[in-house]
Amino acid sequence: TDAAEAHTLAELAAEKAEADKTEEKKLAKKEEEKKKLTLWQKVKKEAAHYWDGTKLLGTEVKISTKLALKMAGGYELTRRENRQLQRTVQDIGRLVPFSVFVLVPFAELLLPVALRLFPNMLPSTYEGQKSKDKKASSLRTTRKEVSSFLRQTLQETGLPVSATNAQKEEFTEFFRKVRTTGERPTQADVIKVCRIFKDDLTLDNLSRPQLVGICRYMNLNTFGTDNLLRYQIRHRMRQIKRDDKMIFIEGVDTLSVPELQMACASRGLRTHGVSPGRLRDDLQTWLDLRLKYGVPSTLLVLSNAYMYGQGKETEMETQIDALQAVLSSIPEELFHEIELEVHTAEGAATNKQRLEVLKEQQELIDEENEQSEKGGESVSSRTPKDDMDIDEKEEREVEQRRADAAAAGNEKEAQAIKQDADAKK
Repeated sequence: TDAAEAHTLAELAAEKAEADKTEEKKLAKKEEEKKKLTLWQKVKKEAAHYWDGTKLLGTEVKISTKLALKMAGGYELTRRENRQLQRTVQDIGRLVPFSVFVLVPFAELLLPVALRLFPNMLPSTYEGQKSKDKKASSLRTTRKEVSSFLRQTLQETGLPVSATNAQKEEFTEFFRKVRTTGERPTQADVIKVCRIFKDDLTLDNLSRPQLVGICRYMNLNTFGTDNLLRYQIRHRMRQIKRDDKMIFIEGVDTLSVPELQMACASRGLRTHGVSPGRLRDDLQTWLDLRLKYGVPSTLLVLSNAYMYGQGKETEMETQIDALQAVLSSIPEELFHEIELEVHTAEGAATNKQRLEVLKEQQELIDEENEQSEKGGESVSSRTPKDDMDIDEKEEREVEQRRADAAAAGNEKEAQAIKQDADAKK
């Protein structure tokens, strides 16, 4: 069996090398063709590209108008239809600043400068393949850098657990294994502990460098106060959670290869040089951990960052291994906060523990206030109100009530609870 596996791996490596050579030849051929083009041919090529983009935008507007009417009629859009409508709305919004260069005399002379400063100003239909490849390459490089940074900073801020506290709860027993003795916990233990780390609590206790790192990894803006960064991450997590549910209902197999690559990339999963089959497995693992087992998406993103920088040879085998690595090196403030929650739930929290956590949280609040004061009132006033919980407590409570009713044999009550929850949505 080992010999057969080795032979199969050798064949796959040979096929990959052959594909890489073919791709390099194609790129070299394209470069030669570009060099041979005259100035007039380049102008004609660009004009044709923008004309095709305009026709494509018109077609998208026509299709999306029908989708908007369908949605207004009370029909539910599929995930693909929903993304099509969102993309068209974004493209139409981008046309507003672009139209200024068309309407104002001689403003078109400044268009190349504006596109250089704001590359996302044009609608997506005008974007060329070279620009897409450049953005993807830049994001891969950024994610490798952030992966190394997050591993280093989380490990530096980790806190060992004392042997006296390790005997009290499953929580501290888990951290005794991964931090003190080096024992390998079971998959069920890792998932059980991950569910304790709620998204909001995790984000509230991450340092600014770690928040900036997550924003860079998720391709978000890195400017602003800590509260603004947390708001951006929370907003993206809520978008991903809604998308998770739609993909889970429709099935991973319904996604085309470009849609699959985009879905994996938005969740921080590796896409470059990965086969569609592996991408489907990775996305299905994400969905199972998120929706079936209730693992917070913030921890999943951090675990993806851990895996991203490992490389193909030393890449962690499973998402569970990456989650364990994240848990074994969480920040000190987050560990204390979760430890207090666990002990409070069991009635074992001491006033000393509460005092330590209170001091740590007050220090974080003071840091946020200092940032707001340095930025001035204008920056603070622009920070969106961030009072929404992305841990979906109400949904979990409804599911728990429905499960309890079903377990008690009361199917009518379970159905009524589900209908009431759907009506609220």
